[in-house]
This record gives sequence, structure tokens and C-alpha cells, in this order.
Amino acid sequence: QVQLVESGGGLVQAGGSLRLSCAASGSIFGIGAMGWYRQAPGKQRELVARITGGGSTNYADSVRGRFTISRDSAKNTVYLQMNSLKPEDTAVYYCNAESRLVAQYHYWGQGTRVTVSS
Repeated sequence: QVQLVESGGGLVQAGGSLRLSCAASGSIFGIGAMGWYRQAPGKQRELVARITGGGSTNYADSVRGRFTISRDSAKNTVYLQMNSLKPEDTAVYYCNAESRLVAQYHYWGQGTRVTVSS
């Protein structure tokens, strides 16, 4: 099994910064790309950022230039640095890991809530 444990969520003022962390444990060898998704009330879950094992990244247009995803493979940890936060960034953020061994299988964290106040 793979377990994803998230940390770093909380309450922050608009314009501030947070860094989310996601530590993976268990069958680490089976993990490929990792990423962050978010879901706000009344909205669909959306991809925020994704990073492959080779370091290629994707970002949602709404966060490009403000958020940075990074990966420390030695520590089995993925980070999401969030700068210039806006109230529209308020959501539950979920860590995601793609299986290298089972097609279409994804591991998910429990979610961490980010609230950006005005």
C-alpha cells in the first residue's frame, strides 16, 4: 500500500503564502507522477499542479506564476509553494500519486483545507 500524508494547510490572509507538503510511504517504488488537486464548494475537483518523475510540470492557468510544485525523491515528498494567495484559492487540497504498476490507479491523500481570507 501507499500512504500519502499532507500537511501545511490552514488559514492565511490574501496575498500571503503557504507551503503544502505530501509525504509518501509504503510501496514507494510503485509511484510515478504526483500532483495536487483542489475542490472548492460547488465546484468540480481540478488539477492544480503535477510533476513527473523526470521533473516535468503542469499548472492550471489560474495558478501559473504563483504556485510552484517540487519533488524531493530521496524524501518521497512533494511540495506545493503557494504565493500571492487569493480568496478564490480557498479549497480542500488533495495530494495525488499515480501508480507505475497499475493502469489508471491513483493514490490520494486525505485532503488539507486552505482558507484565504480577505
